[in-house]
Amino acid sequence: MTRESGYRLNVGLIVVNHKGKLLLCKRKDSENWQFPQGGIDLGEKPEQAALRELYEEVGIDRSDVQEITSSEGWYKYDLPEASIQKYFFKNKFKGQKQKWFMFKLLNDVSIDFTNDANPEFDDYKWASYWHPLHAIVDFKKDVYRSVLKEFCMPYMEIIS
Repeated sequence: MTRESGYRLNVGLIVVNHKGKLLLCKRKDSENWQFPQGGIDLGEKPEQAALRELYEEVGIDRSDVQEITSSEGWYKYDLPEASIQKYFFKNKFKGQKQKWFMFKLLNDVSIDFTNDANPEFDDYKWASYWHPLHAIVDFKKDVYRSVLKEFCMPYMEIIS
């Protein structure tokens, strides 16, 4: 895990339910949809961050999932200038560098956004595999496309 100047280390989370659908969440006070994601704390391993963020952001406990795969490398995206100024850590970062994980749900769960003091999401849906490419903001599309391509074979194995 290598820090890179201007980029916040982050994990991206793809959760697959028993019907093969992916968890997609709507950002609070917007119409923007995305996979859950979150920062890696100092001294934390990406795998630890992924399980922590899964619980904090959407209320899924580690006992309710099985890790299917993780990205071989790290993916980066830059934020639009307006997002940096308005939301992103007082202009400390220009974007995010992400390690991605795919989890299979083992149990029926209720999605819960209340584990975080300041929830990022206010709604969710279960979407078909490629649907997120049509639902997310433009600046994340290249990363999502690359991650979905990388995870396509492991996904096909778990749904067949």
